[in-house]
Formats: sequence, structure tokens, C-alpha cells
Amino acid sequence: MIKPNLPVKCPSCQDYLKVKRLSCQTCGTEVEGQFDMPVLQKLSKSDQDFILQFVLASGSLKEMAKWMERSYPLVRNRLDEIIEQLKELSDDA
Repeated sequence: MIKPNLPVKCPSCQDYLKVKRLSCQTCGTEVEGQFDMPVLQKLSKSDQDFILQFVLASGSLKEMAKWMERSYPLVRNRLDEIIEQLKELSDDA
């Protein structure tokens, strides 16, 4: 079963959504407020997967290139694009 991705942008205006309520499935405790989404959560699912795999590969672009079956320069460019996105998203926060 495929779980749906957490929406991060408003379907109406495309602004970033905020988290309003968190709940514990074990005891039922709920916390309500206006919470920002973590910066990494604002990345696309594929960019999040890339970052996860990059960390699991101990930051080795060589290992990433092997895992992705792509050239080292292509993987480096992908990482650079994600870094730029993260800089922009961090500036917006």
C-alpha cells in the first residue's frame, strides 16, 4: 500500500502550508498551534529520497552515482540544485 505524501503547498494559492495539529496515536494527546514545516519537508519527495540516500551513503557522491546508475557529474549537479533549493527555503523561513 502506497502512503500519500504529506501536502506542503496550498492547492489554491501554492503558498506553504503550516501544521495545525499533532496527535499521539498511543495515548491520544493532541497539540494544537501554528507550526512551520521543516525545511527538508518542503522539498519534493524525490529530493527528500536523494538526501536520505546521500546520508545513508555517508555523503559519498561516488556511492550515490553507483546507486543511481548515473555519472558522478550528474549526481553532483543534482546535489547542487538541492542545495540551492535549501538555501532559498531557509531564506524564506
